[in-house]
This record gives sequence, C-alpha cells and structure tokens, in this order.
Amino acid sequence: MRTDNRLSRMLHVLIHMSKLEGAATSETIAKMLSTNPVVVRRTMAGLREAGYVTSSKGHNGGWELAVPLEKVTMADIYRALGSPEMFALGLANDDPKCLIEKAVNVRIGDALAAAEAMIVERFGAMTLAELRADFEQGLAAVPPGDRCD
Repeated sequence: MRTDNRLSRMLHVLIHMSKLEGAATSETIAKMLSTNPVVVRRTMAGLREAGYVTSSKGHNGGWELAVPLEKVTMADIYRALGSPEMFALGLANDDPKCLIEKAVNVRIGDALAAAEAMIVERFGAMTLAELRADFEQGLAAVPPGDRCD
C-alpha cells in the first residue's frame, strides 16, 4: 500500500526554505526530494493558494515563505495539502444492504474520525518554528560531515 508523504516532505522543504536568503526553485526542491519539479510545483501550489508561500517566475524566481514560521502550524500545512488520508484502513462497501457491514463501518468510521481529529488537533499545537528549533537543536549535536542541512 502506498503512503502519502507529502506532509512530511513539505514540512522538510519549508524548514529548508526558512534558512534560505531568496527563493528556492522547483528544480532545487525537486533535487532535495528526489522527485520531479512538476511534482514540486503541483504540491507547492496548494501551499501558495493557502497563502503560506509565494512564487515568482524568471531570473531569481522560485518559492519563498509568505508567513513567518511562528504563525504556521503543522495542521495548516496538512489542510493546505488537501487533508490527505491519514490512515490506510478503509471501510468495506461490498453489500450496502448488509446490516453487519453497516454496523462495522459505523464503528470503524467513528474510531477513525476520532483518531484523525486528535492528530489534527496535535498538529495544530505545533508550529513550524518549533520544528525548526528541533532541527537546530539536533544539528548542534551532529558533526558537520554527517549533516543533511
């Protein structure tokens, strides 16, 4: 089963962008993520529409943060990415008339909705500035040759 790692990847990108002076091109971000610049542009477009990044074309163009990291939460980015599916579990819909299937789906659906709400609430309590501080604290403990920064 395929996992959706867009949230993790975009948080990574945004922390890197916060350290840059100037714009990050889609090509630069794509190399960092081992992906295609088109994928970067498509994913970053949701962040731009939500107002968290801006983009400019031409020489010295690219992506820049539009909001200070202190004002952006992990939940904000999660929502800007379209609130991707949180869990791989799904509901069976083989026989819509089956009362057992309906009962199972209600209980599983309720549990998944409650778990997702709790996770999004936790995401809402974490700013990107806190993530960057975690990174910087970890960075201080790693020898320069072993860093990814």
